[in-house]
Amino acid sequence: MLGVTGGIAAYKAATLARLLTGAGASVTTILTESATRFVGSATFAGLTGRPAHVSLWERPGEVLHVRLAHEHDMIVVAPCTANVMAKLALGSADDLLTSTVLEFDGPLLLAPAMHTGMWTSSTTQAHAATLLERGVTLIGPVAGPLAHGDAGVGRMSEPDDIAAAMTRIATARDLTDRTLVVTAGPTHEPIDPVRFIGNRSSGKMGVAIAEVARARGAAVTLILGPGSVDPPAGVHTVAVETAAELREAVLACSGTADAIVMAAAVADFRPVAAADAKLKKDRGVPELVLEPTPDILAELTARSPAGQVVVGFAAETHDVETAGREKLVRKGVDVLVANRVGREHSGFGSDTNEAAIITADSHDEPLRMWTKHELATAIVDRIAASLAGRGRS
Repeated sequence: MLGVTGGIAAYKAATLARLLTGAGASVTTILTESATRFVGSATFAGLTGRPAHVSLWERPGEVLHVRLAHEHDMIVVAPCTANVMAKLALGSADDLLTSTVLEFDGPLLLAPAMHTGMWTSSTTQAHAATLLERGVTLIGPVAGPLAHGDAGVGRMSEPDDIAAAMTRIATARDLTDRTLVVTAGPTHEPIDPVRFIGNRSSGKMGVAIAEVARARGAAVTLILGPGSVDPPAGVHTVAVETAAELREAVLACSGTADAIVMAAAVADFRPVAAADAKLKKDRGVPELVLEPTPDILAELTARSPAGQVVVGFAAETHDVETAGREKLVRKGVDVLVANRVGREHSGFGSDTNEAAIITADSHDEPLRMWTKHELATAIVDRIAASLAGRGRS
């Protein structure tokens, strides 16, 4: 079932319908009334060879939304406007599309498309989080040109990418009976009872990876530093604060894990000794002596059992791919995600990452902009493919 809502990207849904039909899928389309202002139902009927519906009342003699919900294996809504996302998150059912989705009991994929301000608003982000918690898959939005000459995050993912995501969902329980350990967020290394050394990491990237892995059947343990995000539902979460606590938690559960994803931004240095009482400004500038924190990633790879997949992260400001390749070799990981960070870049605290995926077998993804969900999906794809070829640990 292809749902089309009232955004300018509705014309791309016709390409998606053609791609799906060409791949052998039977596609039925539901358009909202607003969608018909951009593209007509006859277009989709012609492309798919099947009826394209608009109104909840077009067939009074049957309960159309129930029949459509029960006849289909998957629903994709592309584009999905902020309005329809809100309706789906709240369980509203005031038209044929939302009524069908509410009745449907199967995989649901949404391809959001809207202006940047609408996507980044706290309301839309709350609706997106609600949908993700219920197991809905979101693809995009991505950065690029928008309506009226604007640009930013909010552009609908391309039809090819949406079709590929649907294929993954159709076989998505590829991590059933697998165990993953994911670290996320910063560490805070205390200077005194009120101050610490830390970084700008929010934990969003690691949480996104945990959500994607859980949706694909994995049993996930999330080791979460003091970031700004809540842990996802259905994921066992261990809260930590310092690098030492993170190391202890990782080592305690990593030995039997099929894969470990070290997405946390662990502090590189910590005070040799933290003051027992708050340091007072009127007593002069304190002398702060630092020491390196444990190299948790190197310790993990040194003791990693055969068949275990280890994914590392690198936050870089310059020569991102070169530095990432060097760290992949130095740390001995299977996959290294190299992020460009800094105040003028995405990454820490944002909903996007400018990142490259670097692998030991040189099947790399060059540096580009991703939403965190897209990057999380690509990382989990690499883990699933590696584990499929390695058997079980």
